[in-house]
Amino acid sequence: MAKLAKSIVNKFKSEGSSAPVNPVAITKLSDYFSVIHALYKANPVYWYRGHSDSTYLLTPSALRYSTLTERNTAIGLVDTFKRYAESKLRRIPLDHDQLRWLQVAQHYGIATRLLDWTENAAVGLYFACNGKSQKDGVVYLMNPLDLNSAVVPKNPTIFDGVKDIKVIKPYLKLKGGKLKRGRPTIAINPVWNSDRISQQQGVFTLHGSRNFEIDSSQAPSLVKIPIRKTDKNNLLVELDRVGVNEHSIFPEIEHLSSYLKWKNGL
Repeated sequence: MAKLAKSIVNKFKSEGSSAPVNPVAITKLSDYFSVIHALYKANPVYWYRGHSDSTYLLTPSALRYSTLTERNTAIGLVDTFKRYAESKLRRIPLDHDQLRWLQVAQHYGIATRLLDWTENAAVGLYFACNGKSQKDGVVYLMNPLDLNSAVVPKNPTIFDGVKDIKVIKPYLKLKGGKLKRGRPTIAINPVWNSDRISQQQGVFTLHGSRNFEIDSSQAPSLVKIPIRKTDKNNLLVELDRVGVNEHSIFPEIEHLSSYLKWKNGL
């Protein structure tokens, strides 16, 4: 496999969240999975997140605002969303089920302190290549147990959205402030309340008040895989050949329409 020039590696190193950069040039799907295979020898559990713009940080939408007032406003919108959404949803979470409501709000575009990841390496690559951005992309991957070892140092596990609700619930009450000794970011398995989560093999990091952004200081296994803009379309074509495309990972009918137009070059 070809290696990226040092100048390109340094560019990716300076962008986005801080993490080591894998220097392999990903020009085809086999390159990507060779890199993943090599990493799996060292660590058996990985989550993936693709960014179509390599400058984006691993920060959830509600915590990207620069001021405390804006972050508090964004977090508070979930309660407003609940009041309006009940008459429009086919399946309504129970009023006290805050995590389900948070996931529903996230699904419909409300800013939350959840950050989407996937257990599927191909889905992570799709998101790095797709989108309107004509910029270099990146796939982040990490072992989620790195994060949870800050909460459960001995035998950490991925927290479950149902059985570990006592661990999760305090995070759902947090405001937008940052505290030096605040709660660390944790990795959680979702409550499976949407077809989209299921089809994307979705999982979440739930960000606390200690650090808004994930970097390699919290997740030592965190790695960036650079995806150059010139390789994106070829990778999307190869992903489509193995059944990973907008139609397969988004259940909504409008995504079928979008996929058909892309498939036919429109």
